[in-house]
Amino acid sequence: MATFNDKFIRDLEVPAKGRKVAFDDHRDSPIGFGVRVSPKGKRVFILRYTADGKDRLMSIGEHPIWTLTAARKKAQEFKREIDGGTDLLQQRRIKRAELTLADVIEQYCGQYADKLKSGPAVRGALERHAVPVLGDKKITEVRRREIIDLLEPLSDGKQRMAGLVLGYIKRVFTWAEDREIIESNPVATLTANKIGQGLTASARTRVLLDREIMALWSEQPEGMSRAVWLALRFVLLTGQRPGEVLQARHSDVHGHTWTIPADHRGKTGDDHDVPLTETALEIIEQAGGEHYLFERYRGQALEVNALSKAVQRCATALQADAANRWRPHDLRRTMRTGLAASGVSETVAELAVGHVRKGIAAVYDQHKYSIEKRNALEAWERRLLAIAERREPDSSNVVPMVSA
Repeated sequence: MATFNDKFIRDLEVPAKGRKVAFDDHRDSPIGFGVRVSPKGKRVFILRYTADGKDRLMSIGEHPIWTLTAARKKAQEFKREIDGGTDLLQQRRIKRAELTLADVIEQYCGQYADKLKSGPAVRGALERHAVPVLGDKKITEVRRREIIDLLEPLSDGKQRMAGLVLGYIKRVFTWAEDREIIESNPVATLTANKIGQGLTASARTRVLLDREIMALWSEQPEGMSRAVWLALRFVLLTGQRPGEVLQARHSDVHGHTWTIPADHRGKTGDDHDVPLTETALEIIEQAGGEHYLFERYRGQALEVNALSKAVQRCATALQADAANRWRPHDLRRTMRTGLAASGVSETVAELAVGHVRKGIAAVYDQHKYSIEKRNALEAWERRLLAIAERREPDSSNVVPMVSA
């Protein structure tokens, strides 16, 4: 037991596995009030109590979104209800009678997948790719189109991973259908060849309109955190995948170059060097992350779904087209289109956004294109800032690109 303060909570040791719980002995805290720390470093205020002879542990809220003072006050309110005979955790469970996709994934893994040799890979892929995007949605309300939208960004350079995740999701829905959790399986006939390049009929071609770029670049929208806003601008400026941007660490940045490690790029191969323009370096400085370039709070990286939710929540402020609202991954496509419009050759443009060369060219052409990629990023920077500032780009400043 210890008396909590913000520093004590931030400094709590992160467990390698399982969850660590510490309790507060402050005079204003009810018995059982504490903090739970997950292996990912998430710190959540909790209240432990007993009901019908059973030990209960209910969540109050995540620190630092919830302040220590507010969490203590809420714990006192909950304790008064509990002392009056109310089992608050059971009430919550009744309200959540319809299982979410995250609930069903946990049940599927716990009762079946975890017992398989491939169990860790199955659970890891589902928790990394499916839960952050659709985990909070009731499983009975998940639609086929939403699964395709979830998998489509993965297919960009990660076709094999998209196929694996689809296979795991199909197993979850089949398992749920067999147990009558759902009446029908929305992805029963969805196959891997319909993901990515197979989705030619419905593949996204969305790029941002100039007015949408100006809105994103002009000022931080109300209701969007500064870290999220800067991360979205950084994706548009560099053209890299949102997931790679949010995993970027200060240790990956050396001078004017950001190196994306191979293990952050799925099966795409080697490390990828991204030239950083002056504007990109300014964004990094403004973000002020401690470990990651863009952080939810000190030392904790933003999650990809935070970008998607923020764009959806702030659509009006972003002047997003209501009929075809843009998504974070569309920023990357906008940048790639902007490279072409700036006169950058296809070879250099593809390498600049991290696409892997294939075929005989990949074997025989070992040139790194470092200077050409930097010129390309600087040409796009000029074009982007010209749009943001409502002026035509100065074509006299565009550096000619080396042809493939």
